[in-house]
Amino acid sequence: MYPKTQNLVFYTDMTSKEIRKKFLDFFASKGHTIVPSAPMVVKGDPTLMFTNAGMNQFKDIFLGNTAPKFRRATDSQKCLRVSGKHNDLEEVGHDTYHHTMFEMLGNWSFGDYFKREAIDWAWELLTEVYGIDRSLLYATVFEGSAEDGTAMDEEARQVWLKYLPEDHIILGNKHDNFWEMGDTGPCGPCSEIHIDIRSAGEKAASGKSGRELVNQGDPHVIEIWNLVFMQYQRMADGHLEPLPAKNIDTGMGFERLCAVLQGKNSNYDSDVFTGLLNKISELSGHRYGESSETDVAMRVVADHVRTISFSIADGQLPSNAKAGYVIRRILRRAVRYGYTFLGFDRPFLCRLVQQLVDDMGEAYPELPAQQTLIENIIREEELAFLKTLDRGISLINDYMEKSAGTRRIAGEDAFKLYDTYGFPIDLTQLIAGEKGYEVDLDGFNVELQKQKERARNATANEFGDWTEYASGQVEFCGYDLERLEGVTLLRRRTVKQKNKTLFELVFDRTPFYAEKGGEVGDTGWIESADGEKIRILNTVEENNLIIHIAESIPQNCTEPFTLQIDGARRLRVTNNHSATHLLDQALREILGTHVEQKGSFVGPDYLRFDFSHFAKMTDEQLTAVEDRVNELIRSNFRKEEKRGATMDEAKEMGAIALFGEKYGDRVRVIKFGKSVELCGGCHAEATGQIGLFKIVSEAAIAAGIRRIEAVTGVAAEERVRAEEGLLKTARGLLNNMPDIAAAIRKMLEDNAELKKTAEEFARQKAAQLAEILTGRAKEVNGIRLIVVNQPVDRANLDPTMLRNAALLLQKELKGAALVSGFESEGKPQLMLMYSDDLVAAGKNAGKDIREAAKLIQGGGGGQPGLATAGGRNAEGLREAVEALVAAATGRS
Repeated sequence: MYPKTQNLVFYTDMTSKEIRKKFLDFFASKGHTIVPSAPMVVKGDPTLMFTNAGMNQFKDIFLGNTAPKFRRATDSQKCLRVSGKHNDLEEVGHDTYHHTMFEMLGNWSFGDYFKREAIDWAWELLTEVYGIDRSLLYATVFEGSAEDGTAMDEEARQVWLKYLPEDHIILGNKHDNFWEMGDTGPCGPCSEIHIDIRSAGEKAASGKSGRELVNQGDPHVIEIWNLVFMQYQRMADGHLEPLPAKNIDTGMGFERLCAVLQGKNSNYDSDVFTGLLNKISELSGHRYGESSETDVAMRVVADHVRTISFSIADGQLPSNAKAGYVIRRILRRAVRYGYTFLGFDRPFLCRLVQQLVDDMGEAYPELPAQQTLIENIIREEELAFLKTLDRGISLINDYMEKSAGTRRIAGEDAFKLYDTYGFPIDLTQLIAGEKGYEVDLDGFNVELQKQKERARNATANEFGDWTEYASGQVEFCGYDLERLEGVTLLRRRTVKQKNKTLFELVFDRTPFYAEKGGEVGDTGWIESADGEKIRILNTVEENNLIIHIAESIPQNCTEPFTLQIDGARRLRVTNNHSATHLLDQALREILGTHVEQKGSFVGPDYLRFDFSHFAKMTDEQLTAVEDRVNELIRSNFRKEEKRGATMDEAKEMGAIALFGEKYGDRVRVIKFGKSVELCGGCHAEATGQIGLFKIVSEAAIAAGIRRIEAVTGVAAEERVRAEEGLLKTARGLLNNMPDIAAAIRKMLEDNAELKKTAEEFARQKAAQLAEILTGRAKEVNGIRLIVVNQPVDRANLDPTMLRNAALLLQKELKGAALVSGFESEGKPQLMLMYSDDLVAAGKNAGKDIREAAKLIQGGGGGQPGLATAGGRNAEGLREAVEALVAAATGRS
């Protein structure tokens, strides 16, 4: 029996915006702090490319590396799951509940409440606030694991028995009901809440209870909330250790919840997606519900345009590497479905961004703020891939012609289309199938697996457990000091990568800056009391720990150490970093305030700065920017720094914040004159320290995104010196002419005149050769046949001249064919020409020469009127010429 409390009904008129607000308001009433969503694109965590769960932004707290600012938190987090453990990409569109980008509603406890409160409040929210019929709900409980030595989660089961009958509580195994952050780290049992949304007719027809369909893949008996009880730490050897502080981490899929509360069987039928689907229908002329194929395509497009837009808004542009490749792959999947099933042959995703802004812009202001940029980047990516589709279709036709005998496209060829041209395998299958061909999928998968192995071997790292020597938080002292004495080693671990063993060291205090925000990490060394020195190769930040990477570890890890950074290298880095701030100011002054930073790299040798701008910079603009930066450097503005400022204080100072960055409650403000930015990096004490600033290049990296690379200080001086050296060399080659530009201009003009003379001479020679060849034409089967071969015509066998003569004959003669076979640089060459009237009658030189080329073990092609071929077997040249004569004259 169910407890005797009132059953409420669904809020059928509740909008998605109201559903999100009710969740946050409910947990705020329970003492939770509402925190904003972190960016979907992860920065500063080498283990993640994208936020794939609501807990990601609290990872440092769960690992014990950061003290929580509050004991209870709640939010709606934008997430992306497409790769690695959570690879849902190929499911998206084919069912009604998988997504790439989704919102995760969650509540957290950091060492405060535990299982009883988490379950009580979940039940209260679902049944009393949202009004879900409790008879439709089921809960899973961890059954325990003999392998890990863990018992059944009786504590959670007893709490659920207050609300659910025994037959609505289901024991789940380790796969379904034990949550783990990764191979190591915090973990624990979880309790999933499932709902049976089948109609009475569907239940009767199936003959199965909801209990029997939990976790069985039924699209109408689905999980809506997962309550994770984090109480263990998974060690590197696999065993579990109890956590000193137990935590709660819950996640509820927003899209699924909206579908349930709005009485829909599909997430895509809720108002989260209906606006996008209606817009796709309007643009394509296809109605949602028209057919399974178009429905899948429309769901794919609606889902993927959200992912792409949010990623770009958070600073991740489509590219060919890492996270950028994932976004490009998603975009191309959407374009391919629109191209194949919805008839889009021009950019269309970019036309959906306005609808997305209308739907989600209020909750996520980064969308309307960057709408134009998002639209431009998507449009350019679509245009590029539509060209790729055309190229891929042409290649498929070539592969089908090559495999006409077996009517089976080789796996290697299909993989080349996929890997080199970004052509999806299922589209290759579709096009091949339409022509009666099949694809060797086994061969394709073999090649795909080889690629995965190569990638895995290139990036595989094996981490050991942390060995702890002392407890405490990590303090960064590198803004003020380059050397620290009396430092304590807190922990260390071993990392194996590519047959090389490295060591990660964490100290209680450090002057080493960890790589982040585009700035490289410090290098240097540590020194023990007995004089032992160990080189630090790099410094990175992971889970709020500053990790020093070394090739060895100290003999005595418990004694105090001295840490010293490479000061000369740091100086070059700080100068380059401060120069990026001045460059940002100069670009905004000269190009306009629409300029926004979109990325940067700051190293000891050069700097790179990415920014939004709609056009290539002119030479005059580049000069103006370079001059302005050097003017700011000469002004020698002192660094003004405010650490621990609130965001309100930073904004009052005029600080520029970047979209896609996650800022804490307290921020650091760096000011040089009128340049004011939020920045955690290392900077020059005054701009005059930077020295000379010199732009090296400016180019586009995406639609509406430009990139400037520049050098400063000694590197800029070296560049100027190298350019002066080139000018000196050029002046010497021009007999020390005082005006080098005028001398070069005259040389180019003279060269152009000589080129014209040479071209005219070549035309005359070609005409003379054409006249000679015309006189040698013999009529064979009604064809005026000209044969040019090596033994007879060695003097006339300049390939370029012969080709030019053939082009003249093609227009001038009627019913003519020219066949040529000769060796050029030891390789057999063929040429076949048909006059225009023969081409009009159906002759095809490209087709005929491909067949003849097989006799010289080669290949070729060209136009119907003129084609060439090359090969490896000169002994077959005579037979190949005879084959071409036969093809031209019809004589066997």
